[in-house]
Amino acid sequence: MHTTPLPSIDVEAVFPQLRGFARTTIRLHPRKGSPSVEQSSVGGPLLWPANEPWPTCDGGGLDDHPAEAGVPLVPVLQLLADDVPELPFPEDSDVLQVLWCPFDHDPWTAPLPRLRWRRRSAIGPRLTAVPPPHEDTEAWYVPDACVVDPERVVEYPSYDLPREVWSQIQETARRIEADHGWQYDTDLAVASGIKVGGYPGWTQPPDWPVCTCGVRMEHLLTIATWEFSRGDERRWVPLEDRPAMAGWSFDSPDDHPWRSLQNPTGLMLGDAGGVYIFVCTSCPERPHDHRFDCS
Repeated sequence: MHTTPLPSIDVEAVFPQLRGFARTTIRLHPRKGSPSVEQSSVGGPLLWPANEPWPTCDGGGLDDHPAEAGVPLVPVLQLLADDVPELPFPEDSDVLQVLWCPFDHDPWTAPLPRLRWRRRSAIGPRLTAVPPPHEDTEAWYVPDACVVDPERVVEYPSYDLPREVWSQIQETARRIEADHGWQYDTDLAVASGIKVGGYPGWTQPPDWPVCTCGVRMEHLLTIATWEFSRGDERRWVPLEDRPAMAGWSFDSPDDHPWRSLQNPTGLMLGDAGGVYIFVCTSCPERPHDHRFDCS
C-alpha cells in the first residue's frame, strides 16, 4: 500500500476560491515487479488476442529517426476495471491498454501512443509471444515491468487555474509558504507521477485537444518520467517509502534507494517530461489524442 500524505492545511478553507476545482486523480504508484497478463501494470504483459496482429507503427511523422514503418509498438500500460473503475470504459469493455511507438514523432519529438479498449471475457485464446522492441529502440522509451497500487488523491489545478483565480489566491499562497513551507504548485496542486484522471502536470502552457465533435477532450492519464521531482518530494513521496529516502539528495549515488522510487519505470521522456493522453467521452468510440511537454 502507498499513502500520499495529506497537506497540513485545509486547502479549501484557506483558499475558498478553489471550491469547484478539486478533482480526484488515481496515482498508480508503479514499482518494479513481475506483473502477470491478468494484472494492471506499467510495462507489463498485455491481454492480447492470439488472432489479432500485434500493432506496428505506420512510419508517418517520424522525426529524422532510423525507424521505419513496421516498428512494433511497445506495451506501456494495462488497466483493468477491477482496479480503476473510474476510467471511461466504452460500453462492454473493462480493459484499457496503452502502447506506443518507441521513436520520436512529430510534432513533439516524443513517442506516439495508441489505445485499445477490450472486454476481458471476449479475448479468447491469448498471444503468448510479443515481438521484441526494434533493435534501434532507445531503452528509455520502453518502460520496465511494474506492478501498480492505485490510490485516490484530491488535487487542484496549477497551470489550468484561471488567471483571475490565481490573482485572488497568490497573496495567501505566499503567506502559506512563508508560515508552513507548503508551496501551492508543488505541494497543493497537481499530483506527480503516472496517474489516471485529474489534471495534467503541465510544465508548458496548457494545450487541451478538442475532439472532431467539437467537445474539449478530458485528461485520461499521464505517463510521467518521474514519480516526484526536486521540490515536490515534500508531498508526493508516499509515507511508506520515506524511510528509504533517509539521507537522499539529487547527488546521491546511483544505487541509493530513492532513485528506484523516483523512476521505477526507467522512462526518460525528453527532459524528464510526460505524455498526457486525452479522450472524448461524448463519442462512444472514445477517440483520443495526446500531448507532450517537459521543462
